[in-house]
Amino acid sequence: MKRLINQRPSTGMALMLGLLPFVLLLLLYMAGSDARLAENPADKLLPSFGQMGDAIQRMAFEPSKRTGEYLLWADTASSLSRLGLGMLIAALLGLVLGILTGALPLVSAATSPLLTVVSLIPPLAILPVLFIVFGLGEVSKVALIAIGITPFIARDIQRRTREIPSEQLVKAQTLGANTSQIICRVLLPQIMPRLIEAVRLSLGAGWLFLIAAEAIAATEGLGYRIFLVRRYMAMDVILPYVAWITLLAFLIDLVLARLSCLIFPWQSKGAQ
Repeated sequence: MKRLINQRPSTGMALMLGLLPFVLLLLLYMAGSDARLAENPADKLLPSFGQMGDAIQRMAFEPSKRTGEYLLWADTASSLSRLGLGMLIAALLGLVLGILTGALPLVSAATSPLLTVVSLIPPLAILPVLFIVFGLGEVSKVALIAIGITPFIARDIQRRTREIPSEQLVKAQTLGANTSQIICRVLLPQIMPRLIEAVRLSLGAGWLFLIAAEAIAATEGLGYRIFLVRRYMAMDVILPYVAWITLLAFLIDLVLARLSCLIFPWQSKGAQ
């Protein structure tokens, strides 16, 4: 008898098993929504898919009477610009700090303790400080994402840098390479795939910091809209927005994964 631990699903079965939880959740939601709406047609907790479709039509394809904007797309553009800029700053800072602390013992001795302490500070706890220092504009929101993500990326890059075999560094020095040449031509090419992976792993936290900042102080954005309409218990807007954020996060992660395979094909082959 074949043990369960050794059984591998076929491609088709793997797809079916992957879709099954989503189908069950949808059926469960539809049953709960129909039951609540049958008892109270004005119930807002579990809107029907028709009600959510009407909300999407209103938010995405009808201009706002107040601003004339298509709110879903305006909110999406604002949130993605903040997230993208914050993640870019975090990636650059994390790469520099990670490589320097991982490759240079003197730099590591001076900055690693501080990096460790900063990584232990809950970023949301300093959000009021950022609002006081930078104001309620875009800078404070981008700064929250960058401050929250940079220590994670830096420590991950630091660890990966230290895992590179010392024999490679010795060979480079034997061939006459100086410190900057070793960092740029030996370490950096091997670290870049890991940087993309670190950014992918930190995207969830980036979204968390973004939504939190937009919920507190913003005039547009996905997080702002969700916390604005919650006053009216507008679940027909909140649930599609949450689903849209999830889809955006999935697409960004997919793009980064494809980009890594395209730029560093040797890395993906080595992982197989």
